[in-house]
Amino acid sequence: MSSLKHVEHADILISSNVVFTGVDHSPKPASIAIQGNKIVAVGHEDELKERIGPHTQVYRYQDKLVMPGFNDLHLHVVPGCLMEDHVNLLGARSEQEVVDLVSEFAKTRPDDFWVQGYMWYHTKWDDPKLPHRASLDAVIPDRPVFLFHASGHTVWVNSKALEILGIDKNTPNPPHGEIMKDEFDEPTGILYEAAASLAAKHAMNLAENRKRPVFGRFLSQAAELGITSLTDIFKVTDLEISEIELYEEFEKQGKLTSRIHFLIGLEADLERARHYRDKYQSGMLRFSGLKEFLDGVVTTHTANLVEPYTDIPEYCGPQVPEKMREYVLAADQEGFRIRFHAVGDGAVRYALDLFEEAQQSNGSRDARHTIEHIEVVHPEDIPRFKELGVIASMQPEHMELINKKHYFSCIGEREQHTFAIRSLLDAGAKVVLNTDYPVVSLNPFLEIYRATTRITGEGELFNGGEAITLTEALKAYTTTAAYGTFREDELGTLEEGMLADLIVVDCDLFQVPAERIKDAKVELTIVDGKIIFEKLT
Repeated sequence: MSSLKHVEHADILISSNVVFTGVDHSPKPASIAIQGNKIVAVGHEDELKERIGPHTQVYRYQDKLVMPGFNDLHLHVVPGCLMEDHVNLLGARSEQEVVDLVSEFAKTRPDDFWVQGYMWYHTKWDDPKLPHRASLDAVIPDRPVFLFHASGHTVWVNSKALEILGIDKNTPNPPHGEIMKDEFDEPTGILYEAAASLAAKHAMNLAENRKRPVFGRFLSQAAELGITSLTDIFKVTDLEISEIELYEEFEKQGKLTSRIHFLIGLEADLERARHYRDKYQSGMLRFSGLKEFLDGVVTTHTANLVEPYTDIPEYCGPQVPEKMREYVLAADQEGFRIRFHAVGDGAVRYALDLFEEAQQSNGSRDARHTIEHIEVVHPEDIPRFKELGVIASMQPEHMELINKKHYFSCIGEREQHTFAIRSLLDAGAKVVLNTDYPVVSLNPFLEIYRATTRITGEGELFNGGEAITLTEALKAYTTTAAYGTFREDELGTLEEGMLADLIVVDCDLFQVPAERIKDAKVELTIVDGKIIFEKLT
């Protein structure tokens, strides 16, 4: 009787001189055998040759990087789909240029009730003053216009939109929002925070006849960028925007090519959260927790700061919502993970205080509560992330989006505590990198480039001492991101027994000049053992 153990043939074998497993700190030569939806072996190709059978697909990539797939822990799928399906205004450099782009786009979509545009950014215009509804009225007086700011916290609308929304000079500001008005109390067309949500509830919907092709294009884009897992945050300011039934439909049809984890809003009533938690627990579509806002953004002075704004003395931004205390204590007691939008150091401190109180009241557990953005952090609060087990979720590419001069004029000397990724890592915090798409591009390589160089488009350093290493950046986007979804036992590293989610990059990121990182491309993407993208040569 033979003593040789039978080894089943792999479906796919991938070899490269540069394999970053996520376990080691640097890449090494290796081969990866995939069978079904799992990695069954990792080793030298000679050691795995018995895994190669007549039907094994063998890929040899020489000096191209093989690594775990990217896991984007913070994005907004439907707003991203809407942005891709409407006019993008980020390149405009004036109010009139935006108006012209919107006018031309409206002519191409005469049957759309709402004319939608995304990513205008006035602080990058030649004249960075806020725009007015009158300029939109001049070209589109009879259809409502909805233009979403690049920050995701401000909306610009025309008079027809205000009419539909029932907003006039007598309309009061909603809680946590502002309807900007002129000296005669007439609305200017600029809506902040919760007021922006009033318009978004009407405008931001995927048309039934467009949603499937648009969502399909999003998944194709994610596959081409090597995003094998993502977290869709439904909550956008004061409303939720999602297409959960569409995701289910794609999953049932085998067309969901990125794993989707999702979060709903944190509310007083947890019944809906319990329903989602019980219903969505598959490997491809999974409930991931609760999300809420504690503040806004620095550039509109809606971020909450510990000390007053440099350019508005005695003003620290809007107050943090006190009702969150009872929400957090109740949700934590029921085992829910909570993620807070907190841009300013005041909001970050408040989030940490809430999580600390939850531990004291409910007992310590592996909660993995998370703070999003952390653009400004007080140095005294940096050690608290490790002490409390709170994850720091950050988006380095936002440094490129920001008008640096305006941003730092708002916060002054706190510049040294902005996007403090290095300091958080050195203090032992778990840091994940992601995009907040569609606020910035879905491309992970831009985030990695920005995190490792801190160089903005003008060639200037953005608080350069907070740069991190390439290894740290890749792990933050893969290994730690898997931890952020409670799936580190099956995702985020290339090891035997892990789910086969991996990508091949067209170069060795560890050897190329830093400038090349942002231009890197994915050549192969595998999710759950299936090739979902392959670059044609």
